[in-house]
Amino acid sequence: MKKVLGIALLTIMCTNMFAQSGTNSPYSQFGWGVLAEQTNGFNRGMNGLGIGFHERNQVNFLNPASYSELDSLTFLFDAGLSLHLTNLSENGKKRNANNANLEYVTAGFRATRHLGISFGVMPYTNVGYDYSSTQHITQQIGSTTYTNRYTGSGGLHQIYLGAGWQPVKGLSIGANLSYLFGNYNRVFLNSYSDATTKTVSQTHTAEVRSYKVDLGAQYTAKLSAKEQLTLGVTFSPGHEIGGNPSLNMISRNSQTNVADTTAYGGNMRLSIPTTYGAGLMWNHDQKWKLGVDYSLQKWASLKFPEYIVNNNVASYALRDNMFSDHHKLTFGGDYCPSPMSRNFFNRVHYRVGVSYATSYIKINGNEGPKEISAGIGFGLPIINAINNRSILNISAQWVRSSAKNYITENTFRINIGLTFNEVWFMKWKAQ
Repeated sequence: MKKVLGIALLTIMCTNMFAQSGTNSPYSQFGWGVLAEQTNGFNRGMNGLGIGFHERNQVNFLNPASYSELDSLTFLFDAGLSLHLTNLSENGKKRNANNANLEYVTAGFRATRHLGISFGVMPYTNVGYDYSSTQHITQQIGSTTYTNRYTGSGGLHQIYLGAGWQPVKGLSIGANLSYLFGNYNRVFLNSYSDATTKTVSQTHTAEVRSYKVDLGAQYTAKLSAKEQLTLGVTFSPGHEIGGNPSLNMISRNSQTNVADTTAYGGNMRLSIPTTYGAGLMWNHDQKWKLGVDYSLQKWASLKFPEYIVNNNVASYALRDNMFSDHHKLTFGGDYCPSPMSRNFFNRVHYRVGVSYATSYIKINGNEGPKEISAGIGFGLPIINAINNRSILNISAQWVRSSAKNYITENTFRINIGLTFNEVWFMKWKAQ
């Protein structure tokens, strides 16, 4: 128990390391930012597949019902990081952006017969961008230019505690209860080369301290001596999370340095959407595992603040029609030639997956970027005199996000996750 409490404390301390954003996308300037991939290392090799999966030696955050299948003799500790290489293109102009960050920290163990426990830190959204554009007011040489600069940082994360229980053979249910926290800070600065023109800045902020609940169930049917089919479903109720979004507008005279500040908002409550998910997993002799997932997030009914000037009257308020429902469909699988073999290559997991997703954000009333992606990965067993149960999960993902008349993003991700599998609960007997 002391070891479990120590790992839990370490996990909470790791939350300070999530401050760096996991994206460089200009699309993260809308809504709550870019939706994070809430998956562990083994899921990412299948491009995020997992609602119908349950593994004895991996924590599967996507469906808390899967915790009931965790190995009864071991304690799992899984941490992952990623490197993002992104190419942005628009109207023939291209730019590259790179970043790396700690993605997640999770742990899991079997508490008692048919009851598994998991806890950790997972991302929910990411905000991170910095770009600018400069144009001439007139086309004459030496004419005044103006520059618009856009910067943003932040995102939401969740510290969770979950449990999965198998009340009857083949059926498991589970839940994650999370503390949802984070913020966003977005700044728009409009400046002119002419010192007589005012500089205008807008700073949008919000900060969240709330909760999140994720429910899940899995049912496994035995088709034959070597084949099983698992149906997984998940549900997360939407609710208000507060945030108190605010907008500060500062107009500064470049000659006198006198600033005029106007504050808006600060007394509004934002929300997260209701989410549904379903997945199937076909298991052949613990060697082949093929699956499909579908998820739906009901963003379209939610409101978000927007600054509007109409007939010289400015307002900052929650408005409808800011979002669209988010759909995601994923196919993938995992192949391991012989999970119990002593041969290294026979114990390697080979993974692949593809996905299609729609965007939840709208840009000036238009649809946001649609996303197609593909992933490939390997689960490499760690075999030495001390430990032969841990796994190094390495995967690569390609993600293309594009919207008509807007930026096209091509991102290449390298994900590295290390699952420590320690024998903590074995009982020894003297002979």
